[in-house]
Amino acid sequence: MLNVVAVAVASGELDSISEKREALTGLPFLLALFGVVGVAGEFRHRTAAPAALAAGNERVRLLLARAGVYAATGLGITAAMTAASLALGLPLLADHPGPDLGVGDVAAVASANLGAGLLFVIMGVALGALVRNQVAGVVALLMLNFVLNPLLSKADEAVGNLTPFGAAQVLTGMTHDTTLSIGAAALVLAAWTAPLLVVAIASDRRRDLA
Repeated sequence: MLNVVAVAVASGELDSISEKREALTGLPFLLALFGVVGVAGEFRHRTAAPAALAAGNERVRLLLARAGVYAATGLGITAAMTAASLALGLPLLADHPGPDLGVGDVAAVASANLGAGLLFVIMGVALGALVRNQVAGVVALLMLNFVLNPLLSKADEAVGNLTPFGAAQVLTGMTHDTTLSIGAAALVLAAWTAPLLVVAIASDRRRDLA
């Protein structure tokens, strides 16, 4: 909601559809933090080992089930975030000049936020299973999102857009007027998420439970 107010109120006049969609963008990156903190916290509080022992040889299914539960919860959180952004942002945008957002535009914003949130929470689950440390996982995500990605984007926008954080910004409309389409951004984000989950599954099968 703070992001909506900052863009819709403090950014001057928004007179294009892309600028108005940007004002409604959520922060799906927060869902990656949710996944990391949740899964890594299971190792911190030593609840992961009993679950793995109970699963026996089904540790792959256990991690997939864990990812599914966090994904469902993350979708609920993202839906709430999106609803709050729309409820606050649409009345604020009504006072700006230029074309109003149509139903299709609002639906596109909502679906992009939901898709990005879903992929980010799964990415967070995979990272949490890999690092098994909440602080390390959170610091790594913060550094990548707020330090490395901006540096890459400043040096080469096309390269920055190919990172999961840059692709998410294009997908949700936070970044517009780029060479990467929204559909391509969704594919880039999925292409980062799926292999990371596969690596986490492979690593989890070979590592000790402690």
